[in-house]
Amino acid sequence: MKQRIITGIIAGSAFLACTVIGGPWYQGLLIVLSLIGYYEFARMNHFHWWNITSLLGFAGVIYFVFPWEGFDVSVEPMWMWLLMFLFLTITVLSKNRIDIDRIAVMFLGAVYVGVGFQAMITTRYTPDDHGLFWTFLLFGCIWASDSGAYFTGRAFGRTKLWPSISPNKTIEGAFGGVVISVVIALLFAWYAPDLLPFGKAVGIGIVAAVVGQLGDLIQSAYKRVHGIKDSGNFLPGHGGVLDRCDSWLIVFPFVQLLMLLPHA
Repeated sequence: MKQRIITGIIAGSAFLACTVIGGPWYQGLLIVLSLIGYYEFARMNHFHWWNITSLLGFAGVIYFVFPWEGFDVSVEPMWMWLLMFLFLTITVLSKNRIDIDRIAVMFLGAVYVGVGFQAMITTRYTPDDHGLFWTFLLFGCIWASDSGAYFTGRAFGRTKLWPSISPNKTIEGAFGGVVISVVIALLFAWYAPDLLPFGKAVGIGIVAAVVGQLGDLIQSAYKRVHGIKDSGNFLPGHGGVLDRCDSWLIVFPFVQLLMLLPHA
């Protein structure tokens, strides 16, 4: 627990500082985290980082996350198709030693990790110049949902939410997480009502909590298939990057997909 607390304070402080400073600090941090996250994903699927499939995945992640045109990091569908094509070509070049099933998983990982971190950068630099506000709003809702679900579940949890995937999560805890997330979103709306109407705040709070908890379950399900507790040990006491960012990777793209944030 001591190690967990120390790691949390140091890593959390560094992350918040880079988020506030923005620019190369924030972008560089997320690029590093995305590459570590994909490394964890490749290792979970028994690929060495120097394998051609992993290297192609790293290239795909960099394409998604790196701000090639200033802060415009939009993904073109044809480039997505090209990445898929290059992955599929490996099945031929390897004479099916690396088959279509393994290729498909690695392509999925590049999209999952790359687009997730890309959405975090996009949110930080929204066209209305209030990216820091929107970024803290989403992170605040995600963290509030996690904490709310944990403490509510400890106090009132009786009904298991999805025991075959995550045996400790409860329906009562999940509901508590949604409520606390909405409360945090409403506080942001109270602080800046012209920027965030109260109705929209409620919607973002609900979406961030529900989708964020689903993101956590997705990662839990994947780790259960591979029989592992953590995706890595990058953060002592907390596991790997994918363990800490599982909700982020789903919430940020999903909120953008629903066009709940300012967009170009």
